[in-house]
Amino acid sequence: MAETPLLEVQGLAKAFDFSKPWLSRLLSREPKLYLHAVDDVSFRIRRGETMALVGESGCGKSTVARLVVGLLRPDRGTVRLGGEDITHAEDDAFRRRLQMIFQDPYASLNPRWRVGDVIAEPIRAFGLASGSRDRRERIARALTQVGLAPADARKYPHEFSGGQRQRISIARALAGEPEFLVCDEPTSALDVSVQAQILNLMKDLQRRLGLTYLFISHNLAVVEHMADQVGVMYLGRLAEVAPAKELFAQPKHPYTRLLLETIPDLSMAGKSRVPLSGEVPSPLDPPKGCAFHPRCPLAFARCHRERPELRIAGAGLAACHAVEEGLAAARE
Repeated sequence: MAETPLLEVQGLAKAFDFSKPWLSRLLSREPKLYLHAVDDVSFRIRRGETMALVGESGCGKSTVARLVVGLLRPDRGTVRLGGEDITHAEDDAFRRRLQMIFQDPYASLNPRWRVGDVIAEPIRAFGLASGSRDRRERIARALTQVGLAPADARKYPHEFSGGQRQRISIARALAGEPEFLVCDEPTSALDVSVQAQILNLMKDLQRRLGLTYLFISHNLAVVEHMADQVGVMYLGRLAEVAPAKELFAQPKHPYTRLLLETIPDLSMAGKSRVPLSGEVPSPLDPPKGCAFHPRCPLAFARCHRERPELRIAGAGLAACHAVEEGLAAARE
């Protein structure tokens, strides 16, 4: 019997209404205008593993993160945590099981609260402490887990560096004793040297506490270090999903191949690279057929009229007509 994934996302979709006011549309006879930020996204994450979502800015990966944790409600689709449907859960009991780490550690921390109060918030919300002494011990333990001192609980967020503030954000997430963390670009606001420290901390916590991560990033070098599985998003849809080793060694989708060309590599010094040309089309008016075809070097007639679906490709899945028909392999 196959193991039930810790997180299962099926057919997730979210659109935002960008229409003009009703009277303006009536006078100009314009229809409503919708931005399809996420369109039919499905994936699974096994317990103790890391799934990364990557893609250019505006591809919908952060919207997926907010849909998973319940900050946004999907228009369609389901989110299951440990087999339980939490898509439209009114009861907040499931929130203890999953927490989120945000991109900007300073903006996500209340500057008027001491660090101890910040970390105590989930402890109070979920009723985890039996008294004030137990609460203080839990705060001290959370700070120690992320490499800070228990005495730091008396300080304010502005007294810490960016990397230390992100450690506080991680400590706050861990204080609720979750099993699943959604990490939305957790290192993009930090210096490169500090990024490595935070990533190593997250890997160590995952091993020690058995955590499962959904890791959102645009940095493929970071993803290669962190992820067991990678989903590549383009204009609200998944273009490719594959085990990390397979995706970085033998990418199938043309978009994935072009993204990997952007990773700095000393072995490629002096060799020509294929640049990722063109701009991401507007999600308010996406191209017909395959959304990537205006920028794709392998596009052919079918790509202009028919939207590809995720199909088996090697050890993963790819939504590409060229891959399906063997044209991508023929042009390698």
